[in-house]
Amino acid sequence: MRVTQDREEQNHYLQAYQLETVFPEELQAHMTLCYLERGELICSQGASADTLYVLVSGKLKIFTNSQEGKTLILSFKTPLEVIGDIEYVREMETMNTVEAVAPSVLLAVPFRFLRKYASNHAPFLHFLLEIITKKFTVKSNDLSFNLLYPVEVRLASYLLSVCFEDGDSSLRGQVSSASLSDAANLIGTSSRHVNRVLQQFRQAGLVEREKTHLLIKDRQGLQKVANPHLYA
Repeated sequence: MRVTQDREEQNHYLQAYQLETVFPEELQAHMTLCYLERGELICSQGASADTLYVLVSGKLKIFTNSQEGKTLILSFKTPLEVIGDIEYVREMETMNTVEAVAPSVLLAVPFRFLRKYASNHAPFLHFLLEIITKKFTVKSNDLSFNLLYPVEVRLASYLLSVCFEDGDSSLRGQVSSASLSDAANLIGTSSRHVNRVLQQFRQAGLVEREKTHLLIKDRQGLQKVANPHLYA
């Protein structure tokens, strides 16, 4: 992770997302910009939480690990999104691990300065409330999606979520074979069922299976299968 205090770029993002009034001017002086490459972690499950992050560019994957070492992807996040909001409110350790799945930019604000300058700042509190309630809505929608739609639709949605990001050519429509177990966890099915559906996709010319990765051959075809349902 590369961290800077580029005030000009910081102001650009604050203005672009209309956050100038959300964060008091005194607080903005303590902000930094964090730049992450694909695969870099922002925070890890169980670690001490001391910073609020605002995603202003890129894409993140949020996942949790069980005591048995199993990984469960919870969601994908695109701007505008906040990481650390629940930890800030509840004063708790980091709930989940957050990883960049595309080059990403985040505004970072230490909790201690939030408490000093924004704990009674109405625009910030309203912003925090909107973000947290939005997360509950998205989670409810994803649960309904997993219950109501067949595996084919859910898997197509997952592949589109992890293999493509507008403006990021590094993804190139590929997903590693090792991460396909993540797909099964996220969409609520077995790895065996995922493999059966991938075989159907391969026969339809939508994907191609390589030794180390899965290659999307027909993005529009997958979009027709998933449309209009995409994991957030």
